[in-house]
Order: sequence, then structure tokens, then C-alpha cells
Amino acid sequence: MSDHDQHVTAQFNPVAAAYLTSVVHAQGEDLQRLAAIAAHFPTARALDLGCGAGHVSFVVAPHVAHVTAYDLSAPMLDVVASSAAERGLRNIDIQQGAAEQMPFPDATFDLVCTRYSAHHWMDVPAALKEIRRVLKPDGVLVVMDIVGSPDPLFDTHLQTIELLRDTSHVRNYALPAWRQMLVSAGFEVGNVDTWKLRLEFASWISRMRTPPERVAAIQSLLAGTSAEVKDYLQLEADYSFSPDTAMIEARPSHR
Repeated sequence: MSDHDQHVTAQFNPVAAAYLTSVVHAQGEDLQRLAAIAAHFPTARALDLGCGAGHVSFVVAPHVAHVTAYDLSAPMLDVVASSAAERGLRNIDIQQGAAEQMPFPDATFDLVCTRYSAHHWMDVPAALKEIRRVLKPDGVLVVMDIVGSPDPLFDTHLQTIELLRDTSHVRNYALPAWRQMLVSAGFEVGNVDTWKLRLEFASWISRMRTPPERVAAIQSLLAGTSAEVKDYLQLEADYSFSPDTAMIEARPSHR
């Protein structure tokens, strides 16, 4: 495990339970859309990559044959296993590991989903190549994540507040970068949906147990930024904000 991966687990291990009850993670139209996609794969083996507290697994499991919930954090996986049992979802198993190096044979999965995880990956291009390897030739990849901006001003502010809040953050990639990385990894990009995701500030920082000095730094940065940045983030009086978020569907390219 890399030093970065160890840092990610150190950040998330103590807060696993908070992610199970997080409204941002437990709800959303993207989960409903994902369920509709999964419904087309009733005999599928699905992979929930960077599963966190397992919300993708819980949504997909009723529609497919089997789900593997995969994450770096053992406590997160414990939360998934316990909650799956409580929900009567017996077709979910758990596996610990990194996105860039997965312990699965080639062409194992019909559906690979990842939600709010890729911005923690140290090497997204390498992870996408691994996804391409473990995905069947007729399979589907669905990526859901906060996305950065091609505008340097907006992007710098977003990455800064994300890093101050959670030092395991790597990058929210902008959509053009996502397209380029997916194509380079051997995918064809299909449907792309975007929306603003409201992040309520108090719960956003408490979920990650952000230290008070870094909370103050985020608030100072947001309070003192330009009108253009405040408009981009849809900044509210209590520092809640709404970054751009995307759901990207991709299939293996056969060219």
C-alpha cells in the first residue's frame, strides 16, 4: 500500500459510520439513475469501486446477481457488510484494495460503478486501465464525482477548499480531462449528466472531522474570494456551496 493510500485509510477509518448516514452520500437522483442502469443487467456481476459506506452497492444489489464492494478502508467495508446484512442483501461481498491494482481476473465484471471516490485516487489513468481490464468487453463503467472546472480561477478555489477540508484529496478532474483519460484507457464515453450538488457546510466539515484551524482557513478563503468564484460555487451565507458534479457512462472501445 502506498503512503498516499495509507493516508486515505487514516482519514476515513475513523469516520466510516458518518458516511453511512450522510444525506449527500445516501440520497440523490444519480443513485436512481444508477438503479435504472443496473436493471438492464439482471445476471451481472457488479463492482462498487471505492465503495465507502456502500450506498452504490445497496442500490445496485436488488437489480443484479452479485456485487463486490471494494475499498481501501477496512472499517468502511465493515460498515457495508453490517448494513447489507441488516437490509437483507445477501448478494454483496466485500474486498479490500486500491483502485490502481485490483485482485480480480480479466473481464470479471459486467458493471463497474464508482461514486465520490475517484478524487482520492493517486493515479486515475492507472485505475481506469485496471477498470478496463476487469470489465467485460460489453460491460459498462459509471463514474459519479464532483468535477473541477477548466477555468483556472474556479478550479484553484475548489481544489484548495477540498484539500483544506480533507488532506487525502487529490483532484476533482474537469470533464475534458475525464474524457481524455477515459479514451486513453480504452473507453468510449457515452451519456454525461451534470448538476450542482449542494454541500451543507457544517455537516461537510464534521463528517471529515476537519480541524478548527482548517475550517477557519476555508471560511476565510470563501469569505474573501471574488464575486465570480462565489457565483460559481453558489456560496451561501453559512458557507454551504454547490460544486459541479457529473455522472459519466463509458463502454470499452473495440477500435
